[in-house]
Amino acid sequence: MPFATLDGQPLHYLDQGHGPVVVLGSSYLWDHGMWAPQIEALSRHYRVIAPDLWGHGQSGRLPEGMSSLDDLARQVLGLMDHLDIDRFSLVGLSVGGMWGTRLALMAPKRLQALVLMDTYVGVEPEPTRLYYFSLFDKIEAGGSIPEPLLDIVVPIFFRPGIDPQSPLYRQFRATLAALPADRLRDSIVPLGRIIFGRDDILPRLGELDAGSTWVMCGDQDKPRPPSESLEMARLIGCPHMLIPEAGHISNLENPGFVTEALLEFLRS
Repeated sequence: MPFATLDGQPLHYLDQGHGPVVVLGSSYLWDHGMWAPQIEALSRHYRVIAPDLWGHGQSGRLPEGMSSLDDLARQVLGLMDHLDIDRFSLVGLSVGGMWGTRLALMAPKRLQALVLMDTYVGVEPEPTRLYYFSLFDKIEAGGSIPEPLLDIVVPIFFRPGIDPQSPLYRQFRATLAALPADRLRDSIVPLGRIIFGRDDILPRLGELDAGSTWVMCGDQDKPRPPSESLEMARLIGCPHMLIPEAGHISNLENPGFVTEALLEFLRS
């Protein structure tokens, strides 16, 4: 798969299919493979671009001096320039929606459609921010995500009651357990601090094009509850949809529902 050098580091991305371009923005701690069901379906009709976050998948380390989600938005615009893509649709889940919103505000004429999934562009509530930062401190100090922390981190991404023996759950846990110390310290922990220390852009949501924006959320999402998605949809003035039987990684917990919804929205 191809790479693009952005801010001095190699960004890895999938480029599959032909037609109008759809960019998929992944969640923190997941690479582009989280979109496998959607890539398989969308790439029959669209050219799908799915970058890996810095320190995730095969992408390089977090670039020097990177300090905000605006940098991520700018880098994805740089990837589009590298690929000579002027106009595209963007589907962003979690941090993918956080930088995706900033990209839409940065370059509104380049976006054909924007789908924000299981995300929130206000500040992280202070108790949650402090809690996540304490986890980052432990991971940084130890150079790994030990078993007791995996017991805390992994369930955050799924709906309550998911079978911990399911392949989806076990594979994600194994991926996190295998992360090397240098990648955790150089990229994943500092990127996490950027994500959860983000500034508030809720007041700017009214600048988005309500007619080409859509907000979706797993009905059992714990870290980004439906109340946050509903707040964002009201500020944008766009439709809001709950994804049944799904937590934070809603596109993998209810892939058929999400894929059909995305195809219908993109066609419209």
